[in-house]
Amino acid sequence: MSVSTANADALSGTGEVVLPLSKFMKLDRSGPIPLYFQIAQIIEQAVRDGDLPPGARLENEIALGNRLGLSRPTVRRAIQEVVAKGLLVRRRGIGTQVVQGQVTRGLELTSLYDDLVQSGQHPSTDVLSMEVVESTGLVSERLGITDGGPVVHLRRVRRADGAPVAILENWLPADITNLSTDDIAEHGLYQVLRSRGITMRVAQQRIGARRATPDEADILGLERGGAVLTMERTAFDGSGRAVEFGRHCYQPDVYAFEVTLVEK
Repeated sequence: MSVSTANADALSGTGEVVLPLSKFMKLDRSGPIPLYFQIAQIIEQAVRDGDLPPGARLENEIALGNRLGLSRPTVRRAIQEVVAKGLLVRRRGIGTQVVQGQVTRGLELTSLYDDLVQSGQHPSTDVLSMEVVESTGLVSERLGITDGGPVVHLRRVRRADGAPVAILENWLPADITNLSTDDIAEHGLYQVLRSRGITMRVAQQRIGARRATPDEADILGLERGGAVLTMERTAFDGSGRAVEFGRHCYQPDVYAFEVTLVEK
């Protein structure tokens, strides 16, 4: 593939961008500033200027090192510097990719679907499973029902502009409403519930982080052992009844929680 073709593909978020050598003409190979740091700054500026657009894949470190006459460890460290700033992400089987644009969620009672729409991104959903199961343990406790009672169990992948952002797992009391996979695939869960007259008024929420499971890493395109953000939430309606318990995990490079702190 030619450089021009690759760059054209990358503008649509599908291809690899090869930065021209002219971008690296000012490298000072004998000065006091480490070469990896200089390269990192060039790549970072290319991302900020749009020369490396969101979703584009960066030229692999071996090829870039060969073009610049530099060692692979030097180029790898440069790329890692930009990854650490949240501008690039390494994806197993894909390579190094420009971050699509981070979604910031305020600590409000909204759904991820609503957050993506408000941030100007196009949400879509892959429904992995939807079935009625027996409630046990933590699910029974959070929903305030007896072990063995029926609950609807949902597992979905939420995408933003086609890229996986989160794995969403929810449990709902089975008597709340009839749900269909078409409803869940087309709309956000809270949106579906609101259309049936069920409105969440308050929620208890816990945010954390952990290592992704192998299955989660595969779905989200993370390297094995990579980290995910996590959220557990129990939502209640106006009568105080628990109507949803959710356990979600998010890609940390494209999603963040935001809170405003006020001095007492």
